[in-house]
Amino acid sequence: MPLAHPKPLAGALALAFLALLAGGALFSLAFEASRETGDTLAAFNPYLWRVARFTLWQALLSTALSVGLAIPVARALHAHQHFMGRAFVLRLFALPLALPALVAVFGITSIYGRAGLIAHISQYFGYGLPDIYGLTGILLAHVFFNLPLAVRLLLAGLDSIPADYWKLSAQLGMGNGARFRLIEWPAMARNLPGIMGLIFMLCVTSFTIVLTLGGGPRATTLEVAVYQSLHFDFDIGQAVALTLTQLALTLAILSAFRLTGRPTEEGFSLAVTTRRYEKLRVGEKLADLTLILLAFLFVALPIAGMVVSGLSADFARLFSDRSVWRAIATSLALGGAAALLSVILSLALVAARQAVAAAKKHPLFERALDTGASLILVVPPIVIGAGWFIWLRHFADPFVFAAPMVITVNAAMAMPFAVRLLRPVWDTTSARHDRLCAQLGISGWTRLALIRWPVLRRPLGVAFAFAMALSLGDLGTIALFGSEDVQTLPYLLLQRMSSYRTLDAAGLALILGVLSLGLMILADRGSRKESMQ
Repeated sequence: MPLAHPKPLAGALALAFLALLAGGALFSLAFEASRETGDTLAAFNPYLWRVARFTLWQALLSTALSVGLAIPVARALHAHQHFMGRAFVLRLFALPLALPALVAVFGITSIYGRAGLIAHISQYFGYGLPDIYGLTGILLAHVFFNLPLAVRLLLAGLDSIPADYWKLSAQLGMGNGARFRLIEWPAMARNLPGIMGLIFMLCVTSFTIVLTLGGGPRATTLEVAVYQSLHFDFDIGQAVALTLTQLALTLAILSAFRLTGRPTEEGFSLAVTTRRYEKLRVGEKLADLTLILLAFLFVALPIAGMVVSGLSADFARLFSDRSVWRAIATSLALGGAAALLSVILSLALVAARQAVAAAKKHPLFERALDTGASLILVVPPIVIGAGWFIWLRHFADPFVFAAPMVITVNAAMAMPFAVRLLRPVWDTTSARHDRLCAQLGISGWTRLALIRWPVLRRPLGVAFAFAMALSLGDLGTIALFGSEDVQTLPYLLLQRMSSYRTLDAAGLALILGVLSLGLMILADRGSRKESMQ
């Protein structure tokens, strides 16, 4: 199939979009570094290395806490597969993945902050309260997000254990320690490097959590330092040095991540049918149920705190504020545009890859189409935003480009997920119908309407809802390009939190959380219906 064919051409244009977005940012950084070599080199100072060390240190601690706590919780959930509430706990553990980081941060502060539930209990008993702002708050937020993820991924390893193993362990009378050492640990250990690598990467590139809970220069990561250098100090040399360091760190971690492998997703659903034959002692049952209860409370309390705090807001005053409606409209418009662009580009990549693979003439192009969407993850959004912010300032006010930058960056970041949703359906449909369509002469729009659209409609809707939810809660790009003229809900929420308008921030957090969760629920239901067909 020639590359001028519509499908490969569309795929090439999608790849060109990704290359321009990421490559343009990297070129800008390299160009700026060459123009201001002295300032850039001078920025590689003790402050930068201190920030880099803290970036790695907080990610390492967050990963160790998340995975270390997830192992006993996953074991407890797997050992008690028939107790009431297990399915509810696992569904609850999916919520942090759907919540925007800023909304979750507000929920965490409502429980652990100076005016939160824990503070009131501590004051009642006459105890002091550690400051949540700084490393403590960062670790709390990271564990809130990553503990449920690690539990669900570790359960996938435990669910893969054959039932015969449990039957044999019961026959041999294995105790708790022997079961863990000989059966459970080998199953979890296969996925453990990949899980730890994934969580470590998420913590290194965490922006919103550190921005809101960092607590000053002593608790700042590279991404937040880039934002501060551009937004407050406008120190271009330091911003370039920090961004290059962040990029090098990301590349190094991703390279190591590829060596560890990816965690399996088998058994990730709620339907677990593994049968276990051992009879647990009363002490073991109490210990397991206590672990499950503590993990449940750790995840549920911030979510409940966010809801309770949000309901206490003065919604009549909020909804009479034009800036709130403008922020909601801007978020929905930019999120919808980003989701639409993401789905179109992803579909172009998927269709082009299948067409090129069927032709078997351009293996390098096929590989590029296969991995192009994932390679965008190598360059974090803050790096892309910083590169284009620095470059655009040479031609105009960079804040003028807020809308197109938010749309394009968020669309690119959602593409790996959209491609993953669309590719299996497209490939399966092609394998079933391509030859018959060729024999009957069905092509073009007729083929799309009669053959493709009926099976693609639901996955496209799921991909759109998922991409829009991701864009709706994003703060990274709008934090750089946002202004009084272009404000999204996360940007307005951050402003209200910074100005200590707590009740307004609570109401905005609840609105943002409901919108994001609604889109995620639609995506989840769509994907479940698709998997049942």
